Amino acid sequence: MSVYPADDISMPAAKEDMVSNADRRRALIGSAVGSTIEWYDYFLYGTMSAIVFGNLFFPSEDPVVSQLLALTSFAPAFLIRPIGGVIFAHIGDRIGRKKTTAVTLGLMGFSTVAMGLLPTYETIGVLAPILLTILRLLQGIAPGGEWGGAVLLAVEYSPRKRRGFFGAVPQTGAVLGTALGNAITSALSYTLSNEDFLSRGWRIPFVLSIVLVFVGMYIRNRVDETPSFRKVLEANKKQRIPLVETFRTHTREVVIAIGAKAVETSTFFLYATFTISYLVDLGYDRVTILTLVLLASLCAFPMMLFFGALSDRIGRKTVFIGGTIAIIVWILPYFWLLNQGSLPLVGITIFVGLAVIWPTYGAMIGTVLAEAFPADIRYTGMSLGYQLGAALVGGPMPLIATALMLAYGGSYIPVAIFIAACALVSWIALLLTKDRTGADLDAV
Repeated sequence: MSVYPADDISMPAAKEDMVSNADRRRALIGSAVGSTIEWYDYFLYGTMSAIVFGNLFFPSEDPVVSQLLALTSFAPAFLIRPIGGVIFAHIGDRIGRKKTTAVTLGLMGFSTVAMGLLPTYETIGVLAPILLTILRLLQGIAPGGEWGGAVLLAVEYSPRKRRGFFGAVPQTGAVLGTALGNAITSALSYTLSNEDFLSRGWRIPFVLSIVLVFVGMYIRNRVDETPSFRKVLEANKKQRIPLVETFRTHTREVVIAIGAKAVETSTFFLYATFTISYLVDLGYDRVTILTLVLLASLCAFPMMLFFGALSDRIGRKTVFIGGTIAIIVWILPYFWLLNQGSLPLVGITIFVGLAVIWPTYGAMIGTVLAEAFPADIRYTGMSLGYQLGAALVGGPMPLIATALMLAYGGSYIPVAIFIAACALVSWIALLLTKDRTGADLDAV
């Protein structure tokens, strides 16, 4: 069996640092499958809250109020994600990455399938939105721990000089999950009448997520514990309460992580959720817009791998900061082009935003945060920063954008300013980080 050192294939390594090619491949695939399920679930809820849930679970005389209520139910899961991150990250830093991600994967699958089976307001009244919100909260707790575990499966198994590429693989779950959810939703919208889609068709993508969960469980059960965590065990360096140790020694890194997350999460939900409802309100066909987002998501996949590999050559900060500058310049033209009444322009605009600019920082965020913390608190530190950033910006983004447009007479300029401000925060955060491209991951 061919093996090579865990950090650098050109350097000799101790026996415990030897990792097989097969183990690396399984870790990469397992990390990607888990993050794909996470974002598949989130895309489904975000999309259905924009186009379905308002009427079915939050009915009112004003359709705009119904949509706002549905979008409001989208945000709480992000607010609870830090709690899930702390809970599962504590377990991950205490008993290991592998066992923790098995639990988070199962919890995600349960909550999503249950949504697809949930009776509507017409059937059980006010209990319907209550149960939907509870399931949404469960859907937030699980990914709070899943993301960190998925990234660490990839990053802690990576060769030192290819860590950017390996770290980009689980991040592609965002676009793969979006593409998969989009493809199934588009196919159902195309094959079913609007009445059939609203009555039963919307349930099918939620129930189908069980297939992804079983695939993810099978692959992850074949992956050993990561080399970095094994080193922690062998050195007897496990922290009794990782959260306390994180705040005692790495508070600055957590704050920087929150800032770095701002641009990645705000722009992802701009493209994957808000843009869909925005363009439908402008009169575009829902299936057409879903198809355009699907195509852009598929194109984003190789772009993320490209930028991950590029960061291994020119540095994480260079690639990440370049993306934040690009989105600041692009965001006003983005909205202006969407409003020109041209479908080809809409397609090009979504492609540039989601498939070209977003991957520059979307591919980097996991690796950048993993490199900022030592192995004994890495799961906790990176999850806490990432999930707090998502809670402050990601989940509320569609709601914030919708509220800003209502407050300013339908103008997109306040939304563009909000996105640019998020990018500026991330730019500053990256300027304060130490670029550890090519450094020993566990020598923090």
